[in-house]
Formats: sequence, C-alpha cells, structure tokens
Amino acid sequence: MTTTADPRPHHETQWEAQRSFDELGRPLHAVTFCVVDLETTGGSAQAGSMITEVGAVKVRGGEVLGEFQTLVNPRTDIPAFIAVLTGISNSMVADAPPIESVLPAFLEFAAGCVLVAHNAPFDVGFLRHFAEQQERPWPAFEVVDTAVLARRVITRDDAPNCKLSSLARVFRSATTPNHRALSDARATVDVLHGLMERIGAQGVSTLEELQTFSSRVTAAQRKKRHLADGLPHSPGVYLFRDEADRVLYVGTSRDLRKRVRSYFTASETRSRMGEMVRLAARVTAIECATPLEAEVRELRLIAQHKPSYNRRSKFPEKTTFVKLTREPWPRLSLVARVLDDDADYLGPFSSRQSAEKCLAALHDTFPVRQCSDRFGKRPSRTACVLAEMGRCLSPCDGSVDEHTYAAVVRQLRETLLRRPDDVVEMVNARMATLAADERFEEAGVHRDRLASFVRAAARTQRLTSLTHCPEVVATRREDDGRWAVHVVRYGRLAAAGVIPSGADAHSYVAALRATAETVPPPVGTPGPTPAATAEETERVLRWLEAPDLRLVDIDGEWTCPVAGATRQLARHARVSEPAAFASH
Repeated sequence: MTTTADPRPHHETQWEAQRSFDELGRPLHAVTFCVVDLETTGGSAQAGSMITEVGAVKVRGGEVLGEFQTLVNPRTDIPAFIAVLTGISNSMVADAPPIESVLPAFLEFAAGCVLVAHNAPFDVGFLRHFAEQQERPWPAFEVVDTAVLARRVITRDDAPNCKLSSLARVFRSATTPNHRALSDARATVDVLHGLMERIGAQGVSTLEELQTFSSRVTAAQRKKRHLADGLPHSPGVYLFRDEADRVLYVGTSRDLRKRVRSYFTASETRSRMGEMVRLAARVTAIECATPLEAEVRELRLIAQHKPSYNRRSKFPEKTTFVKLTREPWPRLSLVARVLDDDADYLGPFSSRQSAEKCLAALHDTFPVRQCSDRFGKRPSRTACVLAEMGRCLSPCDGSVDEHTYAAVVRQLRETLLRRPDDVVEMVNARMATLAADERFEEAGVHRDRLASFVRAAARTQRLTSLTHCPEVVATRREDDGRWAVHVVRYGRLAAAGVIPSGADAHSYVAALRATAETVPPPVGTPGPTPAATAEETERVLRWLEAPDLRLVDIDGEWTCPVAGATRQLARHARVSEPAAFASH
C-alpha cells in the first residue's frame, strides 16, 4: 500500500474554513478533491463481487497533494476475463491486504475531501457496501461524477461517447487509462480539470454550481448572478422585477440569497423560470422574522401583484362555497362568497369543479330539493324528474311535510358542521356495490365526490374554529433553535417575531401583541371566512398544529369537533384534487 498524504490536518482544509464565510459557495480552486477508481472481480458488490485494487489522487487548485494505491486480496479467484482486462492476477493479490485493512486507510486518506469518480455509483457503491459490511460509519462525502458532468458538456462532435478512454483523448490526459486503479484515477483527474475549464467558461466557479451544472442554463442566466448580491441570508420574500419595475415572480425562502442565486444555476431549469430570469432586471427582498411570516407575505404579495410567472395563489378571491340556504324549504347551492345571512357554508373550494363534486356527494345522501325556485310554506307545483327517481323529497307538490323535511335538513346541517359520517357511510356503501359489480369507473366517480366532500368539511371546521378567535398567541422552537412567536387574529397573521437571546420572554410577547396589526372581525360570521385568505389561514393552522407548540394565550374558543371530518382525511388524502392551497 502506497500513500502520499496531504500535509495539512484534515480539520484545517481550506474549503471547510471557506464554508463559513464564502456566502456564494465554495470556490473550485479551494476545494480538495479525492479522485478514486476501483478494480473489482465483477459488477456488483451485492452479488458477491470483490475489490481487487484501489487507486486515488488527492488534488486542490490543480495541484496533486497525494496519491493512494494498493492491491486488495479478494479472498476469491479473479475471473479470467477480468484478469485479462486489468492485468491483475491471483498471484499478484495473494499477499495483498484485505479490504478490512484497506478501507479504513482509504477513508483516512479521503477524509475532508469531495469524492470524484467516473461512473461514481459503481466505485462509491462498492466502498459503501464494504463499510456497511464492516459496520463502519460512512462519512458524509459529497460526490462529483465526471461521467454525469461529461454528458452535460461533451457533444458528439467532441467524442463518440463519454467513456473515460474517450474523454482522456479529448482532454489530452497525460495518463492513458488501462483498467488499473491509479492510472485510471490519474486520467480522471485530467478529465475533471478539463471539464471544469469548459464549465468555468460558462460562469461556473463554485462546487455547488459544478454539482448542479446543466447546459440548459444559459450563459446569459449565469451572468445575472449579481442580482443576488446584497440579499440577506435570512427568511423572507423575494420579488423578481423587469426593466419597468413590474413584478415578474414572487417566492419565499429560509435563505433569500441562496435561493435567488439558484435561479442562475442548474438547480433551476424550469423553462418558464429561464424565461423569467431573462426578463429580470433586479431582485428585491423583504426580510421576515420567521418562515411562517415569509409564507404569508408571499401569498399577500402574489395576490396584490398577480405576477405572470406565478401559477398559483394569484386569485384568492376566486373561490366557491356550498351553501345551505335559510328559507322555508332549504336547499344546497354554489355561491362565490359568504354573506352575513345566518346560512351555513362549506368551503372554500379553489375550483367550481371540486365544489360540484362535493355537492353531488351531498345530494346523493340527502334528498333535499335541487331546484333553485323560491317556495312558500305551502307550494303547489308539479314534481320534477328527481322526485320520480326518489332523489328528492319533493316539497313542491306536497309529497313531504314541513317537519319531515326540516329533520332531513337538520341532519344535513349536522353533517356539514360537525359529523360527516352519513355521507361517508352512504358513499362507501355505494362504491362497494359498484365495485362488486365491477363497475369501477362509476365507483371512481363516487370516490372523487367523497374525497372532495371530506376535504371541504375538514377545511370548513378548521377554518371556522380559528376564524372565531379574536386572538391566539403561540410560540414554538424553530429548527434553528430560536423561539418564534406569532399573533393570530380572526385567522389572520397579525404579528411575528423571534424572542432575542437573553430577553424576558413575557415582556417580548407583550410588546409584540401591543404592536400587532388591528384586525376587525371577518364579515359573514358564522361562516368559514377568516380575516385573510383561506390559504393564509391554512398556513397559519399548519404552524399552530405542529408538534411542540406552546399556546401563550387564547381569546375565544379554538376547538374542532371530535367526530369531525378531520379524522377522515387520512384515508382520502391520496385522491387527486385540483391544486387548492398547494405551494407554488
């Protein structure tokens, strides 16, 4: 076994120090790479193949810092065709150290480096396999695959393929690959440097950009990286603007500078975003105290500016509700908004299609009238076809008395507000019957209707509960260890902050409440309309329902029915739905 070690202590390697202050990523010239190659008895460690040779070269800034080479005793015969290919025979490895000795020596040599290999899953896969077999922890190596990089850079005019031998010729490697580990590792070093030179001409200068490089990101996009300069490393909202200062796109991130910079590298390859970046002239940012505040501000800014490159959340006002009317013979209808009319509402739905599915599920269960006519207390009309089909109690022709109809409406109202079991049981029974008759397409229609209803009922119950609370104050330790505090009034985020280290928590919370936004009660009580968009309140609820939350104070009652629709959500979560309140 021969090694030439890097003379510097591993904990002092330059890129590790660089990581703490170089906010734009680790410059490639400062990264220490360990280029490794293996020879083996076959193609799969899981199938019993063994390592016969390990070769590695440690480089930084174009300079070779050390080399590692050793044969490995595979404790099995080397197949003849492998021996012919590599020139490694059984007699050559008879006195070589076993993998149990070689692996820890290699890991010590490679410590603190970024691993590089040509077809890295093969080489790294073998090394990880034997680390697991030896119950040895695998270091958290970052890996660069020169084969993957080559496929993004090399064209058919350069080489017929991206094999190591072909690339070594393209980049005029000083070493010819010959299926011996150290020679192939040396050739891979030359290939790596050749690829880095080509990619560097396109503006790639950091390890992060190298790892995610794609030719789909144009040089023009990369040249706009300066738009991220000056943005903070903190949570917040960013706005891409064009030459006329129009907002093109609004997004949010826990690290504003890192996220915005990614739009100019291969980590952002969506064609629409590429088009947006080409139009962008500047990026502005709004720092936020907490990630939740950033999410909420993003939603409000998207609704305000309606940027052309944001697909979702642009029209929060375009919602639909299912309404149980208040009239002598109540009915269900689809409406665009909640009124202060003492009616009961279910929703909001992000699309009329979802609302119609929910409405169908309710009509399948409760035979209330579906006509839109206004009836007096004693109507005298001709029954419709739904009455003849037994799907309507037919108050229009006097087929049902007022008390019987009212009892059905009370049951329907209970289903909407507190207990969805009637609809769930009825639709499930219908689906079971259809499935038994192998009428799966019809059963699927009822499944979709049920899922739409359950989601809407759960959303209504959750939103309504929080909407009725004049104030909820809560705190939670975030992922960064800081205590975030949020003040929520009638379902709207009114204030957000982080308790400073060493500060008196009670005094800080009191001051935050005193300066929080004044929020009037929402119009339409007792409907499920919060003093914000439904999507904003959903985001707030998600935070409030997270583990380890501490409630500081509640004005009002924040409850949810024990037998409510939320308990049904899990079994219906996989049914597809138009993107209602999804992230964008």
